[in-house]
Amino acid sequence: MKVMVCLKQVPHQDARLDVAADGSWIQEDNIKFEINSYDTYALEEALRAKDAGEAEVVVVSIGPDRVTQALRTALGMGADRAVHVKDPEADASDSLGKAKILAAIAKQEEPDVIYCGLMADDGNFSAIPPMLAELAGMPSATGVISSEASDTSITVRRELEGGCREVVELPRPCLLAIQTGANQVRYASLKGIMQAKKKPVDVKTAADLGVGEQVGAGAAKVKINKIYIPPKSDQAELLEGSTDEIVTQLVGKIRELGVL
Repeated sequence: MKVMVCLKQVPHQDARLDVAADGSWIQEDNIKFEINSYDTYALEEALRAKDAGEAEVVVVSIGPDRVTQALRTALGMGADRAVHVKDPEADASDSLGKAKILAAIAKQEEPDVIYCGLMADDGNFSAIPPMLAELAGMPSATGVISSEASDTSITVRRELEGGCREVVELPRPCLLAIQTGANQVRYASLKGIMQAKKKPVDVKTAADLGVGEQVGAGAAKVKINKIYIPPKSDQAELLEGSTDEIVTQLVGKIRELGVL
């Protein structure tokens, strides 16, 4: 069985985040990065599948040179090999563009299961897993908190709204987007870290994958116009009256802001 894990490197949770001068994103110079927390649970789920039987775990990530550190960490935890899409055009892609890149890799690798984190700590879009599943032609489940594989399918438990749970069975190949807390994530051992230095990291560009014209800033459907820190204010308006009167006033205020 082959398992593909999609990883994203994000700013460290303790990093000081400042808006870039042009307001397009955060200032990334001189801050630490780490594997997206949701993706660590996805990786652990894949490694448990490997521990349970014959399985090859391939980790995939998109980003600049620093992403190699995240991939080496995953290899040190037990992954077998890595694919690094290192291409400025790929970095500038929106969620759909990155899903197309990952789908191209999935087409080459032909995994039995793709594991992703439910969302990214920096963007919180939760968009790539379902897009990737659709492009790869796979059934998928999101919010997965546990999974159990058989020869032809995987049974998963999903976390829904309001504390509800759902159990679904997916035929393989399929994609699972893992929720945080789904398992206990292991650490990379010293032996694993040493072995990781010898494991292969295949570096590719968007052109190598045949999607060069479909990704990048020019092909993006979603663009970030501005990142900014909301202005602080000590002003507060208290609404008075009956419940119905307060609701009417509140809706009026929201309409004044142009939200409704």
